[in-house]
Amino acid sequence: MVTAPEDWSERSRAIAAALARVAMGDRAAFATLYQQTSAHLLGVVLRIQKDRAQAEDVLQEVYVNIWRAAQGFDAGRSQPLTWLTSIARNRAIDSLRRRQSEPHTVSTSMGSDSEDDEHDMLEELASPDAGPLELLGQAADARALRDCIGALSGEQQQSLALAFYQGLSHAEVADQLRQPLGTVKSWVRRALQSLKTCLERATTG
Repeated sequence: MVTAPEDWSERSRAIAAALARVAMGDRAAFATLYQQTSAHLLGVVLRIQKDRAQAEDVLQEVYVNIWRAAQGFDAGRSQPLTWLTSIARNRAIDSLRRRQSEPHTVSTSMGSDSEDDEHDMLEELASPDAGPLELLGQAADARALRDCIGALSGEQQQSLALAFYQGLSHAEVADQLRQPLGTVKSWVRRALQSLKTCLERATTG
């Protein structure tokens, strides 16, 4: 691992240190990295992918990519936030390209009453409150985490396992499960929201 240059800010040093721990498989460091950088990276994605719901999906993929690629960060070549921003920008551009090649058969805006819950959920995920990955790092009781995961549906558990533990993109998860991409994204999104709610109760109760 390359030592951070002397002229780096404290924030850059902290992010680089978190990345180094993530490269060793440290999930608590991953939650810390998410807390330190998610607002900035969401802003990067939103400048390219204007749709808020799609941007949230892209942000999930960005952090899956970071988890897989953290060992490739080289402090001698770039600052950590520059490296992370490059990943976010590339993912956002890829998302736009995928959207252009997909048939637009489902609206992401709130329309009928049946879509109200999903709309509210997306707004909640975009809030400044602690996100599911942050709460994951805050959950001191591993049993509580297992209970929260166990409360998810089988489809949600499987899609989360493929996305966050095997590092697959949404498209790769959809291919693996032989399900439509939109369905898989919905499973992952709803699973993260359910985990967030459950872990909030575990960390505050």
